[in-house]
Amino acid sequence: MCYHSVRLVDSRVEGARVLESELLAQRAVDVLSDHKALDIALIDISRTASFTDFFVIASAQSPLQFSALQDYLEKEFLPDGVELRHREGSGDNGWMLLDFGDLIVHVFSPDQRSYYRLEELWGRTSPVVRFAD
Repeated sequence: MCYHSVRLVDSRVEGARVLESELLAQRAVDVLSDHKALDIALIDISRTASFTDFFVIASAQSPLQFSALQDYLEKEFLPDGVELRHREGSGDNGWMLLDFGDLIVHVFSPDQRSYYRLEELWGRTSPVVRFAD
């Protein structure tokens, strides 16, 4: 499925905000998939965490791919006014966190991903949806 045509709207209603963040997360999955990220997972943590609604977790194969994925996500979200609030890490250390507010994208090298095991940690309280490569 492709969610690129969805325009986000500003809403003050809590249920609408979660729906808005879900559409944002689905768009992130599409962008990562389109640009060859591997083993993409989506976790709705809106009921167990107050700092964000969704995690999208993916694997990248090289430092160049880490940078490219960040650029593609920022370009996808910018027209809707969704800006990158903060970034931690880089492709050189094998992990990167991109904070878009209601969505946090985690990109890992395969080794770092198996070390941090975020799906296992957050999957204890929230369902993990995996997307085929």
